Amino acid sequence: MPVQIKIVIADVVLEAQLFDTECAKAIVQVLPIEARLHEWGDEFYFEIPVKMPPDETATIKVEVGDIGYWPPGRALAIFFGPTPMSRDQAPVPASEVNLVGKITDDAVLLRKTKGAARIRIERAQ
Repeated sequence: MPVQIKIVIADVVLEAQLFDTECAKAIVQVLPIEARLHEWGDEFYFEIPVKMPPDETATIKVEVGDIGYWPPGRALAIFFGPTPMSRDQAPVPASEVNLVGKITDDAVLLRKTKGAARIRIERAQ
């Protein structure tokens, strides 16, 4: 069963969910997460205290609003628009990510938070 979460960056709070996969369950176990935020085009990524291998969801085909776990960097990636590897408006990760969740609000709102230093991921109440 998916777990409802909140993504908090500056004054923007978005609702999202983490899926019912082993990788997503490992992420739920370490919530809340506060981390230094990095940008790669319209992708935010940040290191988390989870180490998981690529799984059956691993892909480079992601959509705006997808949340992926990037095994090489032990990082969560949140996609809200094109990245440096994009050929159109669809995001493209640097390499395969495990699909672990999805933003259920308007992910494009994250563009307003570019330049923010920190992110917080927590369970929704």
